[in-house]
Amino acid sequence: MALKIVGLEKMSLVDYDDKLCITLFLNGCNMRCPFCHNGPLVFSTTDEEHSLEEIENLLKERIGKIDAVTITGGEPTLHKDLLNLILMIKKYPYLIKLDTNGTNPDLIRYLHERKLVDYFAIDVKNSLSKYEETIGIKNFPFLSQVQASIQYLIASDADYEFRTTLVKEFHEIEDIKQIAKEIKGAKRWRLQKFIPAETCIQQGLHEVEREEADKMLQEARKIIDDVELRSY
Repeated sequence: MALKIVGLEKMSLVDYDDKLCITLFLNGCNMRCPFCHNGPLVFSTTDEEHSLEEIENLLKERIGKIDAVTITGGEPTLHKDLLNLILMIKKYPYLIKLDTNGTNPDLIRYLHERKLVDYFAIDVKNSLSKYEETIGIKNFPFLSQVQASIQYLIASDADYEFRTTLVKEFHEIEDIKQIAKEIKGAKRWRLQKFIPAETCIQQGLHEVEREEADKMLQEARKIIDDVELRSY
């Protein structure tokens, strides 16, 4: 897939913890999570587009004002020119955070070993037994790749987080217990609040209530040391 930057946040306080960042949104995804709020990016139906020249001019302009660049989507690792975008950013004094669904473990390894990405955020959609239901694709062919990405980061010295968006229709306490077992040894896990939006792939889904999320948090902490709720 040719690289296409279809969204740009020139200053974000929420996309990279404790960092002021520029956020770049890339189009396309190999999952169809019903609760995804970036539906137009997933299906490449947005008309917005930003050139590399525009992005580089912004990077030059924001030196000393911005700490980092977050690359998100969609699924950024689908883009064959992602490496060129990262190399362009690395010419400037910015940290890089990559949001990914983990379906390209070889690229994650490559980027980490060459110190081209400073922070990885991998979405762990659900326990393995409920993954296909949660991502909206039956017979999903890349589940083993997701597992490989998770295990690689756990064993590596990379800085990373796993994150799970809590959706009432997909997540119960038993699912959180099972995910915790499957990512045992994780450095950091964030349980995120689902926020319904008109751009979600499926309408009518609901957030997990705070009381239930707190129970999930306590169960998760029995196995993973650093677990927090996000946006609650």
